[in-house]
Formats: sequence, C-alpha cells, structure tokens
Amino acid sequence: MLTIAVDAMGGDHAPKSEVEGSIRAASNFDIKITLVGQEDLLRRELDQYDWRGLPIEIVHASERVTMNDSAARAVRTKRDSSLRVASRLVRDGYAQGIVSAGNTGAVMATAKMVLGLVPGVERPASVGVLPTVEGSPVLLVDVGANVDCSPRMLAQFAIMAEIYSRTVLRRFQPRVGILSIGEEEHKGNELTRAAWPLLQSLNINFIGNVEGGDIYSGNVDVIVCDGFTGNVALKVSEGIVEMVKHLLHESLEATITRKIGYVLSKAAFADFKKRLDYSEYGGAPLLGVRGVCIICHGRSNANAIKNAIRVAKEFSGAGINQHIEEQLRPIVREAGAGDHFKTAT
Repeated sequence: MLTIAVDAMGGDHAPKSEVEGSIRAASNFDIKITLVGQEDLLRRELDQYDWRGLPIEIVHASERVTMNDSAARAVRTKRDSSLRVASRLVRDGYAQGIVSAGNTGAVMATAKMVLGLVPGVERPASVGVLPTVEGSPVLLVDVGANVDCSPRMLAQFAIMAEIYSRTVLRRFQPRVGILSIGEEEHKGNELTRAAWPLLQSLNINFIGNVEGGDIYSGNVDVIVCDGFTGNVALKVSEGIVEMVKHLLHESLEATITRKIGYVLSKAAFADFKKRLDYSEYGGAPLLGVRGVCIICHGRSNANAIKNAIRVAKEFSGAGINQHIEEQLRPIVREAGAGDHFKTAT
C-alpha cells in the first residue's frame, strides 16, 4: 500500500480541509495517509468523523509555514514545520509522496532542498491541469516555479510534462507546443525562438507554437512556457472561470423561474460548474523532484485534497520519475559532449 504524507497545516482552511480530504481518500482509494502537523489539533479534527479503522496516522510537527513566510525563511528556520517533516518522510522512503496546500514558494523550495532533483533536471516545474472543450485536460507547464527560464529548461519541461500526460492522463502521443504570440516559427520572443529547435529535436510529438486561445481548444495536450507567463495565464483563467460561473448563475436565476426547464437547467449548471471546478483536478504536480510532490491551491477544499492524494498515488504508481531520468539521460550525455542541445542555449 502506498503512503502519502499530507501537510495538514498548510492551506487556508487547515487542518479541516486536509483532514476531511484525507478521510475521503482513505475511504475510496487503496492508500495510507500520514497526516503531518500539530497532533492535538489533528486528533481533535479527526474525532469529528468516524475514521477508526481507516489507514490514517498522525506524525507530529510543532511548526507550520504560513502564507506570509518567505520561502527562504521557511526553509532556513522552520525545520520542524509540517511541510519539512512531510518532505523528510518522502526523502527517507517512509512515504511515496507529499500533498500540500501551503505556501507555494516554500513547498517548491523545501521539495528541491529536501527531496533533491531527478538527475538531468536543472529546475523543477509546476504543472497546471486545465479543462478543454474536448473534455480532456491540457497541461500548462511551468505555472510559477521558475519566473526566468532558459531554452534548455523549456525542453526539460516539455519532456517531463509529455511523460506525465502519456502515463497519468493516458494521452497517446501527446501534442506538445510552446506558448507564443503566433503560430509561425519566427514569432515570439528570444526564449521561444531559441527553444523551438530544441523541442523539435526531442523524441516527442512537437507541434510548434500555440497561442493563448489554444489553451482550451483541445488541440494541444501539453503547453510549455516560462513560469511568469504560465502563472499569469493560469490566474487570468481562474478569474475568467469565476466570472463566467457568477454571470451564468445570475442569468439562470433571473430567467429560470419563468421557464419549464428549471430542473434541467439546474442540472446543466451543476455539470458546468463541475467541469470547471479546480478541485476535480486536485493539485499541480511538481515535476523534476525525487519522490512525488503535489501542490494544491491555498483555498483547497476537502474534495481538492482528496483528488490531490489520488493524483499523488497515480504519479507514484506510474513511475514517472524513472521515465524522466531515462529520457533525459542521453540528452544530458550529448549535452556534455557539446552538441546542439547545449550550444543552442
């Protein structure tokens, strides 16, 4: 049975969402949950549920990383934080993955320092999972882990996200593109133009540049970009989704009572909200670190935590890190010999 360590003190609603989400996960998946945090608070929260007999345990951590802590301070000074303790459980092999809805910068910095990087990876990359009109999700990478990127880093992001799409999302020959301002090869900035030949040389289904409008079209499976661009795209998308849901709800309430299809419209709206609900996707995998690290939104509810644990289980079971290391090994070897992968950057 796989074990997933949950940073139970990280999110905006901690430890309530983390505890309830863990109970749901332990009840529905063949998985063991280790809740990491202040033991008295966690036991008090657990005792509000009928959790006896479930594969859930508590590991005490005396400190917590807040949203106001800087990543550097959290890593340097809070050595007994729930985030740090949970990461050590993964590093030491007690758990196979960590789920945290805590301070994103601190999660990434702690994972990089405690877990280390997969050989061949320069920087870890966070992945956004977004819905499309075709029904299958698209991966946006990076969405904030690396504000400034080199062309070689984008090539590594492409390899890692392509493997994730293929092994976890079961996409056959995922279509990989670079986020740019035009489809033509010469469009874009210095970074995207330099990354193009690198991605083209990889053993992936590279389709070239894609534009912002392609994110939700279903015509691409993996979109590669630097973390600054990806984070802006992600946050704009979240804002638009909330606005559309709000406006649609208002319109339905204003007109629905005058129509026969009241029940059907309510059902359709519920289905619409579920398709756009971030909690259905769990969290953002941090690709490139040893072990498994899933970063959730700070306001994650119990459903998001449950699904993040599910994603962590699928990630671990698919052996993604081994695939990443194997696919990067020949590239690293060639780069060391001074071929185009290195000189192009």
